[in-house]
Amino acid sequence: MTKKTTPTSEHNRMPVAVLILTLSTFALGTSEFVIMGLLPEVAHDLYVSIPAAGWIVTAYALGIAIGGPAMALVSARLPRKRALITLMGVFVLGNALCALSSAYGFLIVARVVTAMGQGSFFGIGAVLAASLVPEHRKASAIATMFAGLTLANVAGVPLGTALGNWAGWRMPFWAISAFGIAAFVGLATLLPVRHDEERADFVTEFRALTDLRIWAALGTTVLFTGCAFPLFTYIVPMMENLSGVTPNAVTLNLLSVGIGLTIGNFIGGRLADWNVGRALARIAIAIAIVSVALRWTSSSLIPSEINWFFWGVTTFAAIPASQVNVMRFGKQAPNLVSTLNISAFNIGIALGAWIGGEVLATGYELAGIPVAATAVALLAWFATVTTERLNRRSVRKIQALEI
Repeated sequence: MTKKTTPTSEHNRMPVAVLILTLSTFALGTSEFVIMGLLPEVAHDLYVSIPAAGWIVTAYALGIAIGGPAMALVSARLPRKRALITLMGVFVLGNALCALSSAYGFLIVARVVTAMGQGSFFGIGAVLAASLVPEHRKASAIATMFAGLTLANVAGVPLGTALGNWAGWRMPFWAISAFGIAAFVGLATLLPVRHDEERADFVTEFRALTDLRIWAALGTTVLFTGCAFPLFTYIVPMMENLSGVTPNAVTLNLLSVGIGLTIGNFIGGRLADWNVGRALARIAIAIAIVSVALRWTSSSLIPSEINWFFWGVTTFAAIPASQVNVMRFGKQAPNLVSTLNISAFNIGIALGAWIGGEVLATGYELAGIPVAATAVALLAWFATVTTERLNRRSVRKIQALEI
């Protein structure tokens, strides 16, 4: 006798599918960021300098920024479930190749392979997560998926770094491969097959990119990430040199920030469910306030710790909201547009790290970085307002044509 599917059982199944996507993004995020804690050991083992080892990080970011959209186009005709399973397979293969790498050049190639699987996974996964819930819960579903990324920073990266220091830098990549296999099995068995998906083609995907609102929203994503990573990149030096945090206490302080990131991720999803444009504008102002406050609170331990926590909340509130912001304009090419937003995130990471470095290179001290981050946050606010104006103008044109 076939068991009848009830609305309640259907409702219970969809969150499980979203949680599988969360597990997947945890593995993806850990793979992306754990290398930063392993660079000294990698450089020593492969007989390269620290700056040369830094190119391993750059190669990964480029793999996401360039390879992600390319993989999204290649997989455009596949059902999203099959595309995600395939991309996770590429990701597992890439991490296994990293673990097997015995030469610098081979490791660079392995990281690029891994990144190509990651970039489009985030984009397509966000589209699928949003499709599994009602309209008013789409941003919250995306926030749940992206929680895996924040958990990677809170737990995955510190544990992976500790494992690498104990058992060698290759061991974390074997562990990440194991998480990837678990995610692969979960995706294959628990993701629902959607028969109502529209199959896109290359012409449709590229035609959608003529909408200026998409590019304005992507620029907004770059700026929101760009205002976070001047501080994120130099958070440990600021804690130790300005606030007096001891090296042993840095981990606890980073854990506090990570908790803030996780809370902010879900708050951003709820705000975006309410009104994504207004949410982003208010988040930008909040980021500007908490960032510039670090200019003064960093000289005192307790105020700086409180400030860093709220900085984490506000900056990561922008992540799911930015994803929804782009997706609402790219409904004709959801996979490609969503993946392009992941590329925009990585461009913002590179931009933010460069801004922080330039502040120090031009003679300013660490305390000058919060001021630079504040300036970028205000640019993000301006970009958000501009995007909303473009959207209102576009809506008025469509309404005029319908009349």
